[in-house]
Amino acid sequence: MPRSRRASPAGSLHQHSLSLVVAAILLLWFALYRVSDPATHLGAFYGNAVADWLGMLVFIVATKYFFEIGSRESRRPPPRVHQRVARFLVTHSLTLVLLLTGLIWAAVYARSDVEGKSGEVIGNIVSEWTQILGLVIITKYAREAKSKED
Repeated sequence: MPRSRRASPAGSLHQHSLSLVVAAILLLWFALYRVSDPATHLGAFYGNAVADWLGMLVFIVATKYFFEIGSRESRRPPPRVHQRVARFLVTHSLTLVLLLTGLIWAAVYARSDVEGKSGEVIGNIVSEWTQILGLVIITKYAREAKSKED
């Protein structure tokens, strides 16, 4: 009787090592930001690093689970999605998730205290989200000479 091929804990850790390492670095930046003074260059740097590394983590995890039709970097959607609305939601799920979560971050930022410690970080997160969303949309239509996709 053949054994089922289940991933070992070490294999599973290896399969998710990129997102785990980035998440650990994000936690480090967040811990340093929490104990720092945001009025200093170092404190502002930590806040900016939190936003940047959170954006990177989102990009890594989101591209594993969502699709973007026309983007060479995106995964291909399953071939048997028949309904138009479902196909649209599946083929543009990465853009839609980034847009929806970006709007939520923007709403949180709009309601945050201008003088508060978290306001600048949330603003940086909103900026990072727009960069990621822009990159996803741009890579659907633009190419770079001598790149892997060229």
